[in-house]
Amino acid sequence: MLHHLLKLIWRRKARNLMLSLEILLAFVVVFAIAAFGTYYHRLYQLPVGFQYQPMWSAKIETRSDGEMQADPQIYDKLRRSLLALPEVEQVAFTRFPLYEMSSVSSEFTRPDGSGRVESAMLDVSDDFFAAAGMTLLAGRWFSAADDGAAATPAIINRRLAAQLFAGGDALGRQFTERERGGKVRHLYRVSGVIDEFRNQGEYMAPGNFMLTRFTPQTSDHSLSAIVLKVRPGTTRAFETALNRQLKLVRGDWSYTITPTTDSRASMLRLQLIPLLVLSVIAAFLLLMVGFGLFGVLWQNTTQRIPELGLRRAIGANAGNIYRQIVAEQLLLSTVAMLLALALLVQLPLTGALADSLSWPVFGIATLLSMAVIYLLSLLCSLYPGWRAARLSPTQALHYE
Repeated sequence: MLHHLLKLIWRRKARNLMLSLEILLAFVVVFAIAAFGTYYHRLYQLPVGFQYQPMWSAKIETRSDGEMQADPQIYDKLRRSLLALPEVEQVAFTRFPLYEMSSVSSEFTRPDGSGRVESAMLDVSDDFFAAAGMTLLAGRWFSAADDGAAATPAIINRRLAAQLFAGGDALGRQFTERERGGKVRHLYRVSGVIDEFRNQGEYMAPGNFMLTRFTPQTSDHSLSAIVLKVRPGTTRAFETALNRQLKLVRGDWSYTITPTTDSRASMLRLQLIPLLVLSVIAAFLLLMVGFGLFGVLWQNTTQRIPELGLRRAIGANAGNIYRQIVAEQLLLSTVAMLLALALLVQLPLTGALADSLSWPVFGIATLLSMAVIYLLSLLCSLYPGWRAARLSPTQALHYE
C-alpha cells in the first residue's frame, strides 16, 4: 500500500512540488515557534538566583553626574532614613534595579593572563544579598571584614567559576579585569560562589555573572538604584510614604519607585514580544497554507474522479477511497517535513545557535511541529476525501 501511494505521488510530482514547498515552509516556521517557545519554557523553569517578592526599587535621578559620588555619606543617610519606615526590612544599593534591560560586561583573566572569559557584572552594597534573598553555594557574602582589601571582593556564579578556574576551587582565588592592550584595570578576589544570577528575569539566557562589592569611599562611581525588602502585604499606598521619606533626605532629586512584581511583569511582556510576533506571522502563514492545501486537494480529487471511479468499479469501497486521499496527503506532508528536517538538523549538529537549540529543544520542537502539520493536513483532506468517497462508480466513470 505504501509503495503504491509513493508511486501515485511521484507520478504527480509536478503538481505536488509547489504543495510540498508550502508544507516545507510552514513546517520550518512552526518549528521556529516551537523551538523558541520550548527554549523560553525551559528558561522559565531555571532559578533566577534571587527572590523578587517582597521587593521594591527606587531609581535615583540626580541633577548632575557625580553628585552622589561627591557625598559618600548619602548612602548611609538614605539607609537609615528608609529603615525608619515600618514597612522596610532591608535596604541595599545597586547600579541598576532587578528586571531592567541594563547590563555591564567585561573580560577577565587569571592573574597570569590566561583563561580569558567574558562576564556580566553588577556592583552591589553589602546588604544586597539579604534584601534579594540570595543563597550561597560556598564562601561568604561581603562584609566590613573586606574593608581595605587589596583586591575587590566578588561573588561569582558557578558557570564563571568553572570557566575561569578550570573546575578547581574558586574561593580565595584572584582574577583580573584587563584593558584591550592587556594592562590590568582591576584586581578581584572570589569571596563566594552562587549557583545562578539572572538579573533580567526568567527569560534571560544563563551566562557568566559576577557581583562586586561597592563602597562609597573607594569606588570610582556611584550607585543610583535602591533595593528594598519590604514586609509581606505591603500595598501600593506605600509608594507615597516612600517618596516622601526619600525627599526628606534629598528633596532636589527625583525618584522612580516600582514594586519588583511590576518590573517583573513588564520585563516578561517585553521579552515575549518576539515570540508573539512570530506566532502571529506563523498563524497567518498556516491559514494561507491551509486554504492552498484545501484548494489543491479539491482540484486533484476532481481531476482524479475517473481514476477513483475505476477503483470503486473493481471493488474498492467508500472507506478505501477516503483513506487513500487522506493517506496520500499525510505521506506528502511526511516527505516535505523530512526534507525540512534534513536542513534543520544541521543547526544543533554545528552548534550554530548554541544552547538556544540544544538537542532536547530540537526534539520537542520537531514533535510539536510535526503534530501541527499532520493535523493541518488531516483537516484539509477530510472534505475532499469525503467528497470523492461518496461518488458512485457509475457517476465517476461517466464524469467529464
